Amino acid sequence: MGKFVVKTTNTGFKFDLKAGNGEIIATSEVYSSEAACMNGIESVRTNCVADVEDQTVEEVVTLKHPKYEMYVDKAGEYRFRLKARNGEIIATSEGYKAKASCINGIESVKKNAPDAEIVKAE
Repeated sequence: MGKFVVKTTNTGFKFDLKAGNGEIIATSEVYSSEAACMNGIESVRTNCVADVEDQTVEEVVTLKHPKYEMYVDKAGEYRFRLKARNGEIIATSEGYKAKASCINGIESVKKNAPDAEIVKAE
């Protein structure tokens, strides 16, 4: 089962969504307060069932928010970002070498986020 790990940073709070194997599958921005970070987690839980807008193809079909945007970064790696109803980015992925791995990452968020426990980093 996945879990949200809440961490304190120099400038606030952030979370990582980890899969059952401990791999980080999505990361948040840095929030100014712990309460805002918790709201971010709830937003991921609410919006994680969204569809995927594949921006790696020639003819991109634009979807309404909430949605996952799958894209290729400057290093040529596949990434995704989950956007809430209001268009705000609420979670981002690491870079993947293969598109299939990126899709697996999205599926892992969809599977793990709804029931993931929330824990504080040590």
